[in-house]
Amino acid sequence: MEQGELVVRKSYGGDITFRVEQVHKDFAVIKGTDFRLVADSPIEDLTNVTETTLKRRSQQAQIKMLKSVEAVEELRRRQKERHWSEFEHATISSHQTSYFEVPGKVLHLDGDPNYLQKSMALYQQLRVPAEGHFVLEGNMADFLHRVLPVSRPDVVVITGHDGVLKGLRRRDLYNLQTYKNSQNFVNAILVARQYERNRDLLTIVAGACQSHFEALLQAGANFASSPGRVMIHALDPVNVAAKSAYTSIRDTVKIGDISPHTVTGIDGIGGIETRGSYRIGMPNWKDLSKIHVTPSVI
Repeated sequence: MEQGELVVRKSYGGDITFRVEQVHKDFAVIKGTDFRLVADSPIEDLTNVTETTLKRRSQQAQIKMLKSVEAVEELRRRQKERHWSEFEHATISSHQTSYFEVPGKVLHLDGDPNYLQKSMALYQQLRVPAEGHFVLEGNMADFLHRVLPVSRPDVVVITGHDGVLKGLRRRDLYNLQTYKNSQNFVNAILVARQYERNRDLLTIVAGACQSHFEALLQAGANFASSPGRVMIHALDPVNVAAKSAYTSIRDTVKIGDISPHTVTGIDGIGGIETRGSYRIGMPNWKDLSKIHVTPSVI
């Protein structure tokens, strides 16, 4: 077994594809290729993924993500058409249609550099203004304390790796100590809420695989994983953030409209209804190189 190899766990029926991150004497640290999960496993429990299996799983994951992206874009298109129609009839005559869009800005903190790269690519595809940072989960609270006043986002995504710990004498799912990083996510949310207490002015999307959903919401998150303590897809938080960024400030982001279009559904991410952060303005920005201006100041 070598670092970088693609493997599955035999004891779990080979349900998730992992990449080997570290190899020790008799166990390896492995990271999900599509799901936000880091685990350790006995080397004897790991088996390499065949090219056929890898290709099939990659295609399945890609199909799911394409469907998810298409659904988010369709929701956004319908929302924008309705928003613009209402705005147009209320303020201007029908022949005036010059306007510009101001979607919400996303600040995305990720405990995994590879997932961060994939997330930023999806934000770009969805035309969501986003700023991304690779920050280890334990450092996220301090990082937000320094960066939030500078970045001034509308949406904050706090994600990375998490999971229910193995080897506990008593597995209490109500206890934050049962989870790998849920306490770190809670700490980061509390800092964000100290910066902005109003949940409609700062939307927080938090959590990763199997995170303590209830604790994240109680700390101040608007949307969080994982109600069913399931593995969430690496890009599910991005889909929620994108929906918030392109939902009108006059409308609420309803989790019931989001969950069917995430890869892991309502067991993966839940939350509370929250106002969107999308605005439109008019008239559209002009090409200043074509405007003739008579100077008026000496």
